[in-house]
Amino acid sequence: MQKKSRFFWVLAGVLLLTSCSKFRRIEKSEDWRVKYEAGLNYYAKKDYYRTAVLFEQIQPIVRGLPEGEKVEFYLAYCQYYEKTYVLASNQFKIFYETYGRSPLAEEATFMYAYSLYASSPDTNLDQTSSMDAMSAMQNFLNRYPASKFGDQAVAVIQESQVKLERKGFENAKQYLKLRYYQAAVIAFENFKKNFPDSQYLEEAAFLKVQAQFMLAENSLPNKQYERYNATLGYYRELLENFPNSPLLKDAQRFFTASQEQVNKLKPKNS
Repeated sequence: MQKKSRFFWVLAGVLLLTSCSKFRRIEKSEDWRVKYEAGLNYYAKKDYYRTAVLFEQIQPIVRGLPEGEKVEFYLAYCQYYEKTYVLASNQFKIFYETYGRSPLAEEATFMYAYSLYASSPDTNLDQTSSMDAMSAMQNFLNRYPASKFGDQAVAVIQESQVKLERKGFENAKQYLKLRYYQAAVIAFENFKKNFPDSQYLEEAAFLKVQAQFMLAENSLPNKQYERYNATLGYYRELLENFPNSPLLKDAQRFFTASQEQVNKLKPKNS
């Protein structure tokens, strides 16, 4: 059994060395056609790293030739499959700008946007790439309204919207957590404007009441009357928009306390 195992590893090592040696010979070849054919073979075997190495070498040579179109297109996919999404998006963009009349231009335009989407991080990080992906996908749909990639494009836009929505909500909550109450109120207000159909609107409306109340409590005396009054207004807004909200019970405490302060601080000439 040990002899068989040893033989297997020796054979695997020999094959690996042979494979590497063959690739090095191809890489050093001065004939771009050799690299082109080898690159296609490696691509068919899903060896995207070696395909990319060879195609990057011949890319300047074949530009403008019939083979150049395939080199540019496959190189973009190699970068995508290697998960270098930013490079892939740029390469797909170069392709559809260079080969706008190609039958592959539609797919390249879609993959440009999809690569941007794939590069977008989790919701706790900057979502610039998500916004770029949404914009690029919308441009794609405008250009190719009957595309076979249409459903995927719509799904990407929807998923990116969800990520941006969550990011906006978490940012507003973070201001409240850090006790930047005025910034939190503004952030929750902007969230409502930016995402009028959000699933988080109810909670955002409640947290805006809380943030405004905390702002009033921590304000200078000459600001408190106005800010407690604003708390009452935000509570009424919550009540009007979500009359059956389970959060109203907690919000009622802020309302009651604010009403007491408004009565207490009310200017005598009002």
